[in-house]
Amino acid sequence: MTITRRPPWLQKKVSPALHGEMERLLAGLNLNTVCREAHCPNITECFAAGRATFLILGTACTRRCSFCNVTKKQPLPPDHLEPVRIARAVQLLGLAHVVITSPTRDDLPDGGAALYSAVVNGIHCASSATAIELLIPDFLGRRVSLEKVVASGPAIIGHNVETVPRLYAIRSGADYGRSLEVLRMIAEIDPSLLTKSGIMVGLGEKEGEVVAVLEDLRRAGCSYLSIGQYLAPSRAHYPVHEYVPPETFDRYRERALSLGFLHVESGPYVRSSYLAERYGK
Repeated sequence: MTITRRPPWLQKKVSPALHGEMERLLAGLNLNTVCREAHCPNITECFAAGRATFLILGTACTRRCSFCNVTKKQPLPPDHLEPVRIARAVQLLGLAHVVITSPTRDDLPDGGAALYSAVVNGIHCASSATAIELLIPDFLGRRVSLEKVVASGPAIIGHNVETVPRLYAIRSGADYGRSLEVLRMIAEIDPSLLTKSGIMVGLGEKEGEVVAVLEDLRRAGCSYLSIGQYLAPSRAHYPVHEYVPPETFDRYRERALSLGFLHVESGPYVRSSYLAERYGK
């Protein structure tokens, strides 16, 4: 069943008039954000506060996930000056914590790992006190790519499983087991590095399936977790099957903490990088 009318707890407004300063900075440095590309409902709150999640490696994804608004077209070659511009943006915004992500780039031999590494190194040089969080694709499970990213020295590496295994048809080209293995390999490469994952709810999953995913993530060594409501970017995307009430998010959070997660953000408007600076505190 598809649901269209949003409940009272999902009425956050987007106000582009408050985006001006951030939009000018991004345009001046020729930078992209997942906030804008994914039509994030938190964009006004974050942009007005001087926060953004930077999207490297272009705005085109090589996969065809039916829940995502990121462009599906032929990607451009990596821009090797992007790390310099992102480092400059981090300086100008005075960010204590920054999140870097990208579309999936299966067209690149290393999936884009070298550019991730360059971005981390660039930020370290320009703003050594800034904590860097990466939200990476699965790199097709290539250990060498993960080793390259881990070696650059981010504070947190996230990789989202997104949904329960039964619904993985919405993640074209992805594999649930491979995503868990990515998290496990990161923990193996550097046991001191904290990993993070996220799931969406409201796609038609059952509560028991969500709990099973939480258990799988803990077995993979995942320490941080975000749980948020899926909101379809358009009518052409996978439909919302349920608007999950706040009390269910609270229940998921308590269950996740009982399993050993160090920090959990769980709520209707939670996204992978939303309030990212709270993790680890």
